[in-house]
Amino acid sequence: MKRILIALAVLLAGFQFAGAQKVAYVNTETILAAIPEYEAAQLQLNALSDKYKAVVETELGKVENLYQNYQSNRHSMSASQRQNAENEIISKERVAQEKQKIYFGEDGIMAKKAEELLDPIRKDVEKAIADVARSEGYDLVIDVAALQGVVYKNEILDLSRKVIDRYNENR
Repeated sequence: MKRILIALAVLLAGFQFAGAQKVAYVNTETILAAIPEYEAAQLQLNALSDKYKAVVETELGKVENLYQNYQSNRHSMSASQRQNAENEIISKERVAQEKQKIYFGEDGIMAKKAEELLDPIRKDVEKAIADVARSEGYDLVIDVAALQGVVYKNEILDLSRKVIDRYNENR
């Protein structure tokens, strides 16, 4: 994180020395919150996530029940019965983990759905940011939502409202 802030400071200093001093910022969280399509997509993703979480939790509940049953009955089981019960528990646990990976993994259903729903909106927001920056002659626009440790920002340099307006114009 310190490297990012140092790099940003060096970059800003370089712009000042080069004579390109027009810098502004946006808050993409504020911008996205003002877009009804983004909020609707988030609600859709949350509902889908809840559905998949319930499926995974059901599978894990089955594993937990099998394990509890095994724990209470293992002393009365033969060695082969214990082995079979342990294998069944392990197998069911793998199924639950696989479902979790299918739904929530890096290339899982949720990631693909989020990409499908949110990427077009994000690209349009990036285009609106670029349009506003170009039209107003800004050399650098920083997203304060992506930076931690911002201790001061002058509200005059906030382009978020203009970006929201430009986004709405382009729809």
